Amino acid sequence: MSAELDQLVTSIAQRARAASLVLATVPTAQKNDALQRLAMLLTGSTAALLAANQQDLDAAAANGLNAAQIDRLTLTPTRLEHLAESVRQVAALPDPVGALLDDTVRPNGLRIRKVRVPIGVIGIIYEARPNVTIDCAILCLKSGNASILRGGKEIFHTNTAFAALISEALAAAGLPADAVQLIPTTDRAALNCLLKLDAYVHCIIPRGGESLIRFVAQNSTIPVIKHYTGVCFVYLDREADPEIAERVTVNAKTQRTGVCNAAEQLLVHAAAAPAVLPRVAAALAAKGVQLRCDARSAALLAAAAVPAVAATPADYTTEFLDLIIAVRIVDSLEEAVQVINRDSSGHTDAIITRDAQAAARFQAAVDSAVVVWNASTRFNDGFEFGFGAEIGISTDRLHARGPMGLPELCSYKYVIDGTGQIRG
Repeated sequence: MSAELDQLVTSIAQRARAASLVLATVPTAQKNDALQRLAMLLTGSTAALLAANQQDLDAAAANGLNAAQIDRLTLTPTRLEHLAESVRQVAALPDPVGALLDDTVRPNGLRIRKVRVPIGVIGIIYEARPNVTIDCAILCLKSGNASILRGGKEIFHTNTAFAALISEALAAAGLPADAVQLIPTTDRAALNCLLKLDAYVHCIIPRGGESLIRFVAQNSTIPVIKHYTGVCFVYLDREADPEIAERVTVNAKTQRTGVCNAAEQLLVHAAAAPAVLPRVAAALAAKGVQLRCDARSAALLAAAAVPAVAATPADYTTEFLDLIIAVRIVDSLEEAVQVINRDSSGHTDAIITRDAQAAARFQAAVDSAVVVWNASTRFNDGFEFGFGAEIGISTDRLHARGPMGLPELCSYKYVIDGTGQIRG
């Protein structure tokens, strides 16, 4: 069986490479045609897609999914319309392929242009996240890349239904059927094979829990763009507006708990804590959030009759993905920066303050992919950034960081025009 799987996955990768060479020069209008057709298919196939998704939901408990994971897995008519809108937005975005990045004429008359080109073949490894199937397929297609999708067993039926619609849209637009391929098995051996096919696949992007991402990074011979965890902080500065502090913190923690840009950690300046922390904590508790506190914050909340429990050291670096937040009091902006740079995952961190100088210092000093002033961490998202969708949120530093849209799915090459020059 392993030999058969190796042959299957190798064939998929070879065909993806051939398709990528075609996609690299496909006109923008043809790519957009496929995307517009896919958007119409998504909105016109709601019943079939929800039925396929229900098969996966029926097996969710047996597959060991928790409430947050089931929420990520679940499709609704509203979420399908949001996906279709993402497809339409990507179609409307400028095509990054061929964009001129630099143009120089050397003293010898050589013209050297630096232009964007697709990466080639991108493999996406992910778990119970059906939106990833559409987001990654459309971003790769628009940026001229072939994609190989390998979802988890938790979303196999949903992915298969999505893949059928993608294939239909590709065919109708006259694009290679192998431009987007779904590995038709959840056998781990297929993943192990894919991670070694560096002759055909140029980049791997894992989307899921830390264990999946570490497995991929440790076993791949292909470059991997990683996002390990989303240990995101909200810091309430000494000049925090209480109303904004409450609204933003509650949204960052509770709007959707099982996502990587949800807040997991709350820091409060000691000077603001007596007035601001009880208000914010009460609003969080009213939403069902458990507050895990250090000694100082616990004492303040006890006096205000807000329920809280003592935090453990591990709580201060944990991605809970649940209705839990860890709370600490700090004595200065600089201490907040130090704590965040030590304990966050470099994903998304926010400051709430009326002091513009404090905000500027925080945004300059916090070493994370996205640093926010007076807004929710939940805005670290490709759709919210105007990218239409995202292929992932990178916490790496090479070659992309933060939400990855169309430009981040491109490399570049140099194109040189001469008139017969030779090097002496």
